[in-house]
This record gives sequence, C-alpha cells and structure tokens, in this order.
Amino acid sequence: MAHVSIIGTGNMGPAIAGVVTKGGNTVELLGRGDADTPVTGEVVVLAVPHPAVADVIAQRGDQLAGKVVVDLTNPLDFETFDSLVVPADGSAAAEIAAALPRSRVVKAFNTTFAATLVSGTVGGQPTTVLIAGDDADAKSLLAGIVTAGGLRAIDAGSLRRARELEALGFLQITLAAGEEIAWTGGFAVAA
Repeated sequence: MAHVSIIGTGNMGPAIAGVVTKGGNTVELLGRGDADTPVTGEVVVLAVPHPAVADVIAQRGDQLAGKVVVDLTNPLDFETFDSLVVPADGSAAAEIAAALPRSRVVKAFNTTFAATLVSGTVGGQPTTVLIAGDDADAKSLLAGIVTAGGLRAIDAGSLRRARELEALGFLQITLAAGEEIAWTGGFAVAA
C-alpha cells in the first residue's frame, strides 16, 4: 500500500485522491492553508497550476527529497492561452527535476481532465494516464497506484517525453476552452 500526498485542492487534487483511495492506498490533501503540515507521502503529486510550482518547491523542497514527485502541470501561457511557457526543447517536468535533484520526478495526469479521472472513462475507453520519467521504479510505483484505482497506465518513456505530453495536454485544454470538446471528454488511448 502506498501513501500519497497531493499538494493542491483544485479539481485535479480530489479527482486523483479518489483514484488513489479506490485502489486501497492512502492519501493526504494539502491546500494553501496547510503550509505548516509536513508532506508524509512517498509519492507527492503537484496538483497546482504551473505558476504555483516555484512557490511549492521554495516552501517544501527539502520535504520532497527522496520522494516520487508527480508533475501534472501544463505550462501554458495563461494570459494568451496560445503557447507553452517553457523552451521548445524543454518541459515543466524537466525544470522541476532540475530544481529537485534529490527527488524522482515523473510526468503524469496532465493529459487527463478531472472528470475523466472520476468517471474512469473517455469515449468508452478506460481513462489512460501517460507516465514519463527517468526512474523505472518511480514510474512502476505510480502505474501500480493508477491501475489499482481502475485506470490504465502507459509508460510514455523517459522524462524527455514530458515535452510531448505537455504539448498534448495543452492541445486538449485549448480544444476544451474553445468548446470543441467537453471538459468531461478528452483523448482516449485504445491499446
């Protein structure tokens, strides 16, 4: 059984918490008012908007050492909604990994909407969580949590694939914001 800490209580935090507990794992949700509460999970999900990540790392960086840190951010330009704010050859996940060298950073959950995590399906297919990272054990641990919670997990490769995952997440968000797809839909992976 794994213990997961989720930093952020927007839509994604509770949705991921539901997946975690459905699989028999334990979870703690930490919001803004919990800055003094230590992170106790072996897996820590950063369920905050990309602009808030730097503050989380500044406040909790030492607490994240040795832990699997899951980045679900999509680093889009919130002012224009028309681009990513990371270099073309980089990713938010790579920046987080550089800022947390003693953590095992993986990218996941950024290509799913909260509603599809709750329902467990997208277009009649199981909701798929794509996972990218350089630490095989960290990816395996997260994949086990995801599959125990009733979802499909796919290893998307090394942390270098986070760039493509972030581009896919960005596309999905802009389609939903433009009302081309529903926030209850998204991309399905038929395996």
